[in-house]
Amino acid sequence: MSDSASEELISGDTILGEDPLRLFADWLADAEASEPNDPTAVALATVDTDGLPNVRMVLLKGFDARGFVFYTNFESAKGREILATRKAAMCFHWKSLRRQVRLRGPVDIVDDAEADEYFASRPRGSRIGAWASQQSRPLESRLALEKAVARVTAKYPVGEIPRPPYWSGFRIRPIEIEFWKDRPFRLHERLVFRRETPEAAWHTIRLYP
Repeated sequence: MSDSASEELISGDTILGEDPLRLFADWLADAEASEPNDPTAVALATVDTDGLPNVRMVLLKGFDARGFVFYTNFESAKGREILATRKAAMCFHWKSLRRQVRLRGPVDIVDDAEADEYFASRPRGSRIGAWASQQSRPLESRLALEKAVARVTAKYPVGEIPRPPYWSGFRIRPIEIEFWKDRPFRLHERLVFRRETPEAAWHTIRLYP
């Protein structure tokens, strides 16, 4: 989508009733054409059992009407925190476009078939790494990780590598999505789509910058 078309979607009154996923798809396509590295990189926020936030970068691996998907080791910090709360938030920032998208909502686990299909599409080294890395847990030395990689490589020298039982995907089902666009003098555009549940209809509001 051109910049002028995006501005019309945000600035015009016809936005009411529009699907935020269509606008997100257009903005992501623009980012894929302009961002030099990882246009699907997104900050993922979770909270621990004390309510203390954690945030880190992950890669968006898909989105549709069901939600926004990423994959991880479920025994990692983010995996444990999401499994405990079943809630998360994301923030995309595309610096070259001066745009930002924030979303949050409840989280589902993707089904096994979907996770298996994505895992099989990963480079072989990444699949080996998923078995070798005890993600987020203490590592005594780099050599210990390299030995773990060597053990997994020896176990699966050729052929398929199965998906670890602790490795899968999460799908955030947004109940709020905010589109932000830079404007001069910090008079930015902020358009928010909200709904009561992931099954409800969207409604929109504008926010002061």
